[in-house]
Amino acid sequence: MPNSSSISEFLLLALADTRQLQLLHFCLLLGIYLAALLGNGLISTAVACDHRLHTPMDFFLLNLALLDLGCISTTLPKAMANALWDTRDISYAGCAAQCFFFLFFISAEY
Repeated sequence: MPNSSSISEFLLLALADTRQLQLLHFCLLLGIYLAALLGNGLISTAVACDHRLHTPMDFFLLNLALLDLGCISTTLPKAMANALWDTRDISYAGCAAQCFFFLFFISAEY
């Protein structure tokens, strides 16, 4: 008799078991995410809007800020959603996309 069971998602390790710690993790991750968005968004806006900042060094600074935004935006939203909604699963396609984009942004930044 062949085995016909299949798994369509990965189970992630939970950061905390109690609801209060899950909400604390969500708040901490939200603070980190908003700080990264604000900092890199300000760098991108300053370089794009000020014509004195159109030097090669500032161009590469803009690229690093955008790569950092991409890198942090691949992992933290799913971690925040898992902490907020008390879920622990991720689909195969979601995991593959997250791994691909994270490795792409890290290698591009390197």
